[in-house]
Amino acid sequence: MVRTGLTATEGATHDTGLDDDRCTRRSFLAQGAIASAAAVLPIGALVDAARPASAPGRQTALSTGDAAILRFLAAAELLETDAWQQYNELANGNPRYMRALQNIDADMPPYVSQNTVDEFTHADFLNAFLVSQGVQPVNLDAFRTLPSSPATGAEQIGRLTNLMHLNVDTSWYTRYRSSGNPDFGDTFPQIVTIVDRTGIPLHDHYNNNQIQAIANTAAFHFAMIEQGGTSLYDVMSLKTSELLVLRIVTSIGGTEVAHFEIWNDKAGDAPAVNSGDGLVFPDLSANTQFPNNQVMPKPCKFISTGLPLCSVMRPTSFPMVSATAAVQFLTATGLFVGQSNAFFNTMMGLAAAADAANRVC
Repeated sequence: MVRTGLTATEGATHDTGLDDDRCTRRSFLAQGAIASAAAVLPIGALVDAARPASAPGRQTALSTGDAAILRFLAAAELLETDAWQQYNELANGNPRYMRALQNIDADMPPYVSQNTVDEFTHADFLNAFLVSQGVQPVNLDAFRTLPSSPATGAEQIGRLTNLMHLNVDTSWYTRYRSSGNPDFGDTFPQIVTIVDRTGIPLHDHYNNNQIQAIANTAAFHFAMIEQGGTSLYDVMSLKTSELLVLRIVTSIGGTEVAHFEIWNDKAGDAPAVNSGDGLVFPDLSANTQFPNNQVMPKPCKFISTGLPLCSVMRPTSFPMVSATAAVQFLTATGLFVGQSNAFFNTMMGLAAAADAANRVC
């Protein structure tokens, strides 16, 4: 079973990052993340990613940690942009896929377009800000080697991400409809099992049930991606040092929350369908334990079991949520099937450097 988004380990680590002891502890944990990554990465990749990345001839105004956080988030946004661009091309350029998405909600195609634009702006802004601060921006163009779908609507260009072999973790659906919190070690069932499935059409000859199952897969994948970003931005914000960088991370993170809430709502309306080859979406409206119209985060345990339940995003504890865990999770979901070792070395190096960042206390 695919694990909860961005979750690397079990157990509660209620770390607010607000005092010196916790900052020391975070430093220890971050060093552990670097050591873990070093087991699979060439030393040079980690050193290059962790080193302050100043643009040629310029002195960076950012701390090493803040630069590393923003560089990893820029890379993550480039990957998100690539995935959303593929969805957008087909949601608005493949008539049968568009109709299947509209069976979930009539606004699905335009919302896909809006989400795509948002991701483009996030990537562009973060890289432009890095340049303005004398820091080398992130460029992943060398890894745009994955194929496009041959279906009507898809541009035939190289891709960073693969939407054709997805293992979609749908436990976000049950997590946000319960009072549990992964930060306390709670686990959550999958609402539907989606293993090695495509989220986009690969040809133009599906029957109605098959194309609907593909659209439903996409709907759950949309929310899976955005809830992961919601937790990641929250945790990265606690590691920043400069108020301006904190403002950037929390402001973009707020948009991730908005994205997730939209797709949480839409996924709950995915119609029941049997693809005929093993993928079955149940009638979500009939589930009384996890109501499909419970779209606001249900109040859950937060900070301490001695405090009242609180409606929050979750998980938000480090190292349960970390840059390294994000790369590992997305890899496990099949998003990078076919990518090169150089790609994984680059992403893990950027992630390890971001996880090593510490707020100056």
